[in-house]
Parts: sequence; C-alpha cells; structure tokens
Amino acid sequence: MINRLKEMNRAVLELDLGILFCGLVCQLVGMWLVSRKGLYTAALWLGIVLALIAVQHMYRTLDRALDLGDGAAKVMVANNMLRYAALIIILGIVMVTDVLNPLIVFLGCMMLKVAAYLQPFTHKLCNMFFHETDPVPEPMPEEEPEGAEPEPLK
Repeated sequence: MINRLKEMNRAVLELDLGILFCGLVCQLVGMWLVSRKGLYTAALWLGIVLALIAVQHMYRTLDRALDLGDGAAKVMVANNMLRYAALIIILGIVMVTDVLNPLIVFLGCMMLKVAAYLQPFTHKLCNMFFHETDPVPEPMPEEEPEGAEPEPLK
C-alpha cells in the first residue's frame, strides 16, 4: 500500500489527506454542536466526497491540458465550468429534496480550499512518512548573450 501511495501524484495525495483531515475535524466538532448527528454526518461526508472527486478531476484535466498546447486554456475553462455545474446541480438536488442540509454539504466541498492552505503541512507529513526530503534549490546559472562582454565588478 505504501508503494501505491508513493506512485500517486504527490500533490493529489497531499490534498486528499488535507481534505480527509479537515473532514475529521469538522466531524468531531459537529458531533458536539448538532442535534441531528446522522444527517450532519451524511451531508458533511457527501461534500467531502465531492471535494475528493473534484481533486481527481482537476488533476486529470491539468494532465490532459498540459499536452494540448494552444487549446489548453479552452479545455481548462470548459472543465472548470463542468465541475462547478456538477456541484451546483448536486447542491440543487440537495436543496430541493430537503433531506440533507445544503450548507453542510457546501462546508464539506470547501474542505478542498482549506486543504490547499494546509498543503505545506501535509507535504511535510508525507515527507516524514515516506522518509524523503525536498531537494535544496540552487540558483540558475546566469546566461550571457553570445558576443557580450561580462560587466565589470564594482
């Protein structure tokens, strides 16, 4: 299982972990504050599943768009619109059926945004878990145009 996690795209793994962590925190906090715990749990985890699906969709869209060249912007915009339309449709169904609280579903979806801010922390945790370190950045060598003389040091 660890090898399978290592094969995953690291950014996707870190976002998924951040979403799940935030979902657990919201679950624990919400269990103390709400009266209808079952409906709260169902609504929250529906939103979290939607956030996890959105991460996978974004990853596949970006991966495909990087190979397209000039048409990448159109593909990205179209897929972003598709993702948001799906979210609006699902939230609309939740509102019309009045089974779950749409605000709690939306809270679960927003875990994607929170996980993006937590990504530096999840990155450090993944590095500790996989026993890896980040490479040390090195400055790029200065390139001088051909035929130009280097500037004298002052």
